Amino acid sequence: MSFSDSTPEAVARAFAAAISARDLAALARLMSDDHRFIDSLGNTVKGRGKMEDGWRSYFTMVPDYTITVSEAFASGPVVVMVGTAQGTFTADGKLKPENKWQTPAAWRATIAGDHVAEWRVYADNDPIRKLMAKNF
Repeated sequence: MSFSDSTPEAVARAFAAAISARDLAALARLMSDDHRFIDSLGNTVKGRGKMEDGWRSYFTMVPDYTITVSEAFASGPVVVMVGTAQGTFTADGKLKPENKWQTPAAWRATIAGDHVAEWRVYADNDPIRKLMAKNF
């Protein structure tokens, strides 16, 4: 799928949809070669290959992870989206209702052409951290 005629917001929304579908192939197609992922603590992962591995690991840990975008705002190549992130943490592959979490979140995407050059997450990760601590 090509987004060469799409707006930055359309590219960012396609990336969000690929995350919610846990579609690694689509995520890889949408990431620039020098893609940067920055989590809510400021940790940075650089490179498409490293982020493919990162998403694969995260989707193993939270196999039903989705993000819901309720609003988006674009200014040139920068798109900010707000909504919620949710999923079920698992340490053993079993999705237990008591390990389900949800938190308000925002994402800042910098778009370069039809690729996401940077994906920055702003979220309170305390809900999943508490579940992880309880399960290990």
